[in-house]
Amino acid sequence: MSAAGPAAADDDSELERLRSEVRDLRARARVYPLISQAQGLLQERYALPDGESAFALMQRASQRYNVKLRTLAGFLVTAPRPDGREQLWFPRRVRQPEPALTFTSAHRSGSGSRGAVLKAVLSHTLAVTGAGMGNVQLTDQARGGLRIEEHTGHTPEFVDFFAHVGDDGTACARAARDVAPVTVRDVESDPLFSEPARRAILAAGSRACHSVPLTTASGLCVGMVSAHLDRPVQGLTTAQAKALDIVGGQAGRWLAWHDHTVVLDALEHLHALGRAGRGSRFRRS
Repeated sequence: MSAAGPAAADDDSELERLRSEVRDLRARARVYPLISQAQGLLQERYALPDGESAFALMQRASQRYNVKLRTLAGFLVTAPRPDGREQLWFPRRVRQPEPALTFTSAHRSGSGSRGAVLKAVLSHTLAVTGAGMGNVQLTDQARGGLRIEEHTGHTPEFVDFFAHVGDDGTACARAARDVAPVTVRDVESDPLFSEPARRAILAAGSRACHSVPLTTASGLCVGMVSAHLDRPVQGLTTAQAKALDIVGGQAGRWLAWHDHTVVLDALEHLHALGRAGRGSRFRRS
């Protein structure tokens, strides 16, 4: 090995470490403003002495109902303010039974296990399409657009670049806008992509993709599952399209149930704690 060999390896290692730090900082920057906004809202609503107490309230509800802090904060800042005359935050909501998922038994591991359901959605989609890379995105309550919630096979650079997707320039954005599946047969030549998005996808080894909306019974897009392949494709067979349509519809209905049941249960619990401890100091568990 030449004398430059170890030094070059050390330089590459340091460069990758710095890139990883930058990706971590960007990820925190995407979440921090939302968490901070939710803390301020809770401080004002329940006369809490500091932001730490507000964070502790969110943490307790998050842990009890297995709802991510980011998800809880997104609903907190977009949900209507509780009526001061009512003890409950959502006094007139109607509870619905958990929808069935025929493509997986993940939901039977416990109501509210959204992570298990999303993993099952992605795993089944990759199996149907024969893809080795893919991700599940959910609609972003606070910002709009889509954010990656589950992924496999992607490079860290891909996940960082597509952590949040807006209204155009990608297959998933088009599928969300039209509430219809989108297949890109060749990423390199398809005019659908913005050039930065095209370069990021090609650099990650993806040459084709299928994006399938996760839709509610009323036809609302609440998320997206995308499969990425390392070669151009001709499209989906009728059987593949039907299988993915079932996944998209069942998963979308389950996610809507989760939002209107488990997440609202978490907010209701947080509200009860805040009312009972108004003006008190809360500590993280």
